[in-house]
Amino acid sequence: MTLSEDLNYRGLINQMSSDELLVQMDSSRLSLYVGFDPTADSLHLGNLLGLTVLRRFQRSGHRPILVAGGGTGMIGDPSGRSTERTLLDDATLTKNTEAIRSQLERFIDFTGESAGVLVDNREWLESLNLIDYLRDYGKHFPLATMLAKDSVKTRLGSEGISYTEFSYMVLQAIDFLELNRRFDCSLQLGGSDQWGNITAGIDLIRRVAQQEAYGLTWPLITKADGTKFGKSVGGAIWLDPRKTSPYQLYQFLFRSDDSMVISYLKQFTSLEPAEIIEIDQEFHDHPERREPHHRLATELVALVHGQEEAERARRASRSLFAGAVESLESDLLEEALGEAPTLIVDSGEFDGGIDLVELVSRTSLFASKSELRRNLSQGGLYVNGSQQRESLVVTREMLIDGRLLVLRRGKKDYCLVRCIRGAADE
Repeated sequence: MTLSEDLNYRGLINQMSSDELLVQMDSSRLSLYVGFDPTADSLHLGNLLGLTVLRRFQRSGHRPILVAGGGTGMIGDPSGRSTERTLLDDATLTKNTEAIRSQLERFIDFTGESAGVLVDNREWLESLNLIDYLRDYGKHFPLATMLAKDSVKTRLGSEGISYTEFSYMVLQAIDFLELNRRFDCSLQLGGSDQWGNITAGIDLIRRVAQQEAYGLTWPLITKADGTKFGKSVGGAIWLDPRKTSPYQLYQFLFRSDDSMVISYLKQFTSLEPAEIIEIDQEFHDHPERREPHHRLATELVALVHGQEEAERARRASRSLFAGAVESLESDLLEEALGEAPTLIVDSGEFDGGIDLVELVSRTSLFASKSELRRNLSQGGLYVNGSQQRESLVVTREMLIDGRLLVLRRGKKDYCLVRCIRGAADE
């Protein structure tokens, strides 16, 4: 399967500037780039598709260029936004750029014949003065063309757009031209919301360098409800483990809608078509096993955090689903239940044991003791994965690693009890 056929199979081609690009990507060695603005101190799951597409090109012999937008990040891209971005100060941008650079380095091979290149566009944009900007570049951007771009039209139809953000497409076009000059870069990739910025760069290269350049976008990846993939109720899903743990990332991916999970496997993973077909058939035959969901989560956590973290997250997920919490190490258990309510109990209380009903009544699992007792008698309460039908005395010996107890109501509602010496004095 050629690269163009592979991209088509995976649904990764939304717009192309020319059909000639299909010939070029299958028969020539291209230099191509994707840009990442440092609007936060970590990349998020929405950025991952761009990195995986770059990896596909590199594995086909093309040279990937990753641009950390230290310069454009000072302006703010209006694409896909209905409101003006809050401008970040210089210190924050510098910190964010360094953090993102270190993350980008994990996804691309920087050795060998198709070695990747990592640059910061601040290198050439910061030294650009206003007169040169207007004389050398501004004259190549007809105002009517700029106003016709979707990112601009959308904003003009709502709250309006500042000249700062209006000029963003010019800066991104300068990036493409500069990369063309330095690295013979002839292709820019991006999400569908970047199409206007990409075509602006193609036009600038044609006008200034008299060279052919290309653009390709992938479709906006969404969840089943139409919202952006990579966003949760709590906000973005980050690639930094300090902001989103490997287990949290695993769970987000594992919860992918049944109608979307096979598409995600095609778009985000390197699994061969035959294997994806096999996984899809297995899901059709045994949907309760949710194998595509586990496979998607395992593949992407391994890509972002490494195989060991992926296996730990998978093991935690399967153990919690099966109720086998005692098989997990305490640190992994705490990570897995990081979003669950927590009850702190002084370790001295366990010396003589604590009545289960009394202990559970301190949590938010049940609204009242009568509701608790009713659920207990019906088998709706679990302690460390074991179903309970009557009260018992919780002793120190029941604590996992001598400090944790897992309470569960029904199938999904957890509470983690932490045993801490001296907690009663705090």
